[in-house]
Amino acid sequence: MSRTLMVILGVVVLIGGVSGASALFTVSQTEQAMVMQFGNPKRVIRDPGLNIKIPFIQNVVYYDSRILDLDPPAGEVILSDQKRIKVDAFARYRITDPLRFFQALRTEAAFRDQVGRILNSSVRNSMARVSLSELLSDKRDDIMAEIEQRLAAETEDFGIEIVDVRVGRTDLPPQISQAVYNRMRSDRVKQANQLRADGAKAKLEIESKADRDKTVIIAEAQRQSQILRGEGDGERNRILGEAYGQDPEFFAFYRSMTAYRESLAQGDTNLVLSPDSDFFRFFGDQTGKQ
Repeated sequence: MSRTLMVILGVVVLIGGVSGASALFTVSQTEQAMVMQFGNPKRVIRDPGLNIKIPFIQNVVYYDSRILDLDPPAGEVILSDQKRIKVDAFARYRITDPLRFFQALRTEAAFRDQVGRILNSSVRNSMARVSLSELLSDKRDDIMAEIEQRLAAETEDFGIEIVDVRVGRTDLPPQISQAVYNRMRSDRVKQANQLRADGAKAKLEIESKADRDKTVIIAEAQRQSQILRGEGDGERNRILGEAYGQDPEFFAFYRSMTAYRESLAQGDTNLVLSPDSDFFRFFGDQTGKQ
């Protein structure tokens, strides 16, 4: 075999190998592919595996079959109560029809630009009819559902499925935030002052009631003590009277001994009395006779 023939055969084999390699392509489980011929779509492949195309004439465009995120720049929204807020919304979507997606949007950059503007428009239209307090209440879920429905209706021809729409962050502009903070602070100060006033009023009521109850209790206790003391004194006098009546001489002797103990027990008592004083009548005679 001549050298020229070998070169030609090698070139043919090389071209055949390159053509065969370019004719084969693989679609993974997370992708879906569309075969293009001179910029026009020919067929869509959704099942994973090995596929064939015309080499050098056809090319393959891949699209992700998983759930994707769309996060356009934050936009400003004017609420029904004329408050301005910055809303950062995002959506999750899935490409369900690559052919319609290509015909409507061509590139992913065009998709993000166009659908991002539609998302922000849906957010503005839905939130413009609610107030800030409603946006922060349980009604927020209904608003998100309405935005999702609006976005799905306006993108139904794009070959995509809107899975979910959420608001990641909602901020007030700096000047409004400061005004809201000042108003909230003044409301809290007013509430604190009202609570202090109510507490001082309750304190005075409790103290006045306690002082009144104290006066009544002390007066009743003193009255009861006087009654008990009088009854005790009366009972004592009755007992002493009975004892005196039973043995007057012993009673006189007992009272004198008690007087001696109380007067002379300390040892430093000086008495200047006459020896025949009645106080000393039991010193000379145990019967108390002079």
